[in-house]
Amino acid sequence: MSVLTIILICIVALEHIYFLILEMFLWTTPKGIKAFGLKSKQFAEDTKVLAANQGLYNGFLALGLIFSVIEKDLRYAVFFLFCVTIAGIFGAYSTKQIKLFYIQAIPAILALVSCIL
Repeated sequence: MSVLTIILICIVALEHIYFLILEMFLWTTPKGIKAFGLKSKQFAEDTKVLAANQGLYNGFLALGLIFSVIEKDLRYAVFFLFCVTIAGIFGAYSTKQIKLFYIQAIPAILALVSCIL
């Protein structure tokens, strides 16, 4: 695993740790509401359990990527980066917010390319 690949994987993992924090702990705060463009504080309160669940999944993606770096195993890295890429594509498509593609999928795609090359 090259240094560049490790750096790119770590960037994606750090993003997902940040998503975990936003979704599990900051969802109902002004920062969480703004980050996700939620329509109101009440909506955030009503959906905080769903957001926490979503945050937990982001944590699992981050842990999988960290594990792949620790084990220096490209197979795990490719699997988790592929999962992140699909999540980013689906998120952008389903929410009609192209920024999700740029924030989530593009870094994962760059890390995937680095893994393959």
